[in-house]
Amino acid sequence: MPKYFPFKICGYYLYFTSHCTLECMHVHASGAELTEAGSAKFFVRNDGSSKLQNRGRLNDREIRIIQNFIKENYESMYMTWRTMSVNGFYMDRN
Repeated sequence: MPKYFPFKICGYYLYFTSHCTLECMHVHASGAELTEAGSAKFFVRNDGSSKLQNRGRLNDREIRIIQNFIKENYESMYMTWRTMSVNGFYMDRN
């Protein structure tokens, strides 16, 4: 599982899986087990904001901290994403 960073944010790794690359850029947040099952999932927009699709085990405080971290670091995270996917950022559809 490619991690965006080798360290944890609020006790969670931020990563994606090879299966994820078929979708637009997003971030999974999970503790020790880096699987999609039970993880939180954030879709990332091109301004660094994110849309929570699945909260996993995260509480509101952890979600807020991770979303702020994504906002501050989304450009470097996108460079990691691009090494495995041609899909870009999340776009809201009305």
